[in-house]
Amino acid sequence: MSPATRANIAWFVCDAAIVLIFVAIGRHTHHHGETFGGLFSTTWPFGVGLLVGWAGVLAAHRRPSSLASGVVIWLSTVAIGMVLRVVVGQGTAVAFIGVALGFLGLFMLGPRVAATRYRVRVSAR
Repeated sequence: MSPATRANIAWFVCDAAIVLIFVAIGRHTHHHGETFGGLFSTTWPFGVGLLVGWAGVLAAHRRPSSLASGVVIWLSTVAIGMVLRVVVGQGTAVAFIGVALGFLGLFMLGPRVAATRYRVRVSAR
């Protein structure tokens, strides 16, 4: 397995973990419990959005660790996740959309900004 493939897997696992953490915090905050079925029912729409975003980035032969790719993955995760929630009757409130955009944006894009800054510093040496 190439170093680039390992890095992509690591970025995907981090993005997926961020989505799971977002869902777990939300379910805990709203006292919905952390059962496997409950976590799954809330996570799967965002998981589909995450997979679509990742597929688009990989199909375009872009580096998933870049900020531009992170924006695609982040917005795909939230937009598709929210649409699927509406389609299956889970609902979306405006505040929930804002919280999802903020939380997922911060934690999906923040590490990419830090990694980009690190790469620039290392390459400037």
